[in-house]
Amino acid sequence: MDKIVSLCKRRGFVYPGSDIYGGLANTFDFGPLGAELANNIKKNWWKNFVQKRSDIYGLDGGILMNAKIWEASGHTQGFIDYLVECKKCHKRFKAEEKNSKNPSVDRQKCPECGGELTQAKKFVPMFKTFVGPVEDSAAITYLRPETAQAIFVNFKNILDSFHPVLPFGIAQMGKAFRNEITLGNFIFRKLEFEQMEIEYFIKEKDWKKHFAEWKKEIEKWVSGLGISKKNIRWREHGQEELAHYSKHTEDLEYNFPFGGFKELYGLAYRTDYDLKNHSEKSGKDLRYIDRETNEKFFPHVIEPSFGMERTMLAILSQSYDEEEIKGAKRVVLRLNPNIAPIKVAVFPLLANKPRLIEKARQIYDNLKEKFFVAFDDRGNIGKRYYAQDEAGTPYCVTVDFESLEKDDVTVRERDSMKQERIKIKDLLAYFLNKIDV
Repeated sequence: MDKIVSLCKRRGFVYPGSDIYGGLANTFDFGPLGAELANNIKKNWWKNFVQKRSDIYGLDGGILMNAKIWEASGHTQGFIDYLVECKKCHKRFKAEEKNSKNPSVDRQKCPECGGELTQAKKFVPMFKTFVGPVEDSAAITYLRPETAQAIFVNFKNILDSFHPVLPFGIAQMGKAFRNEITLGNFIFRKLEFEQMEIEYFIKEKDWKKHFAEWKKEIEKWVSGLGISKKNIRWREHGQEELAHYSKHTEDLEYNFPFGGFKELYGLAYRTDYDLKNHSEKSGKDLRYIDRETNEKFFPHVIEPSFGMERTMLAILSQSYDEEEIKGAKRVVLRLNPNIAPIKVAVFPLLANKPRLIEKARQIYDNLKEKFFVAFDDRGNIGKRYYAQDEAGTPYCVTVDFESLEKDDVTVRERDSMKQERIKIKDLLAYFLNKIDV
């Protein structure tokens, strides 16, 4: 894990937040390569789950919403953690909840200093803010702790605009915020994070069938990202773990380098809890009307929930590799080319030869019309290759003196390090055949 964190900072994937001021716990900034990787993950998700499907509609809901939404959804009453504090060092920890009415703590002593812990206290992990210049109870709202509620409050709008037929889904991605008690493990748990969520509306009798189908869809997407099946597993929530809205939940867990298998994604059967509550609290009829029977009812919901940062961390963990070649260590990120930040790097063999640089620049300018391409003329060619290997770049193009005579270049593949000569005029088609844009 330390090696992954070090690489992320060195190569511009992830930087500590507010670093020059001493940081802010569990906030991070994505550098140039991290921003590209995050965007590629989100584009891939949107393409697979929205654009390629005729039964899912995209949405972009607001971060700030009417506070009544969080009352109706049960978050202000049911979205509760339990907090304990060390009486000696005053550090705070999340209690192990045994029973929602009587939480207890497995560890009776502080894990940091061995001091005595206080009794568990209720803690609502939502960031509170105010709308307008006056900070009073009437102005209170919250930064959303999940993206799902924007979908439920826009359910009727989607019905009126598009007249979908069950089953259908509404998807959105965006920032969510949780004032977590227990932080750590790099970007695994952050105060602000990006969710990619779908609420899939169904008839109650079909929930088990759709739940099983969504498990397969999630596994298929994960495999397409390059995450190995041997590193994932499903775990069903026990009755005491279920969220207040859920009747059945399973987590897809990934075998992270810290602590083993931990939650990557969640899949929940939310019943008709949300639509029914919002309908009752808002006074708006959010029932669905069956076209064939004219029956009015609240659809039930299957919710696949994906975390972007956890996806990124799983991909980095899966992709990180080290090997020794001729006595030298090579660090390589074996990223799927479709989500790799830099798709192709272009090098002139020598940095002091204007004709090589000019030819390399022409190739760079041509390829960057379709791909995110890097140009590098610093240092020897071997170090440039290894630097791109660390960044996860799947292909490197080298322009040498033979290129000036024969109009071809050397293309080096990251994982195998094999090289082949490709005509310059064929380069774009060559990469388009290997990388999905």
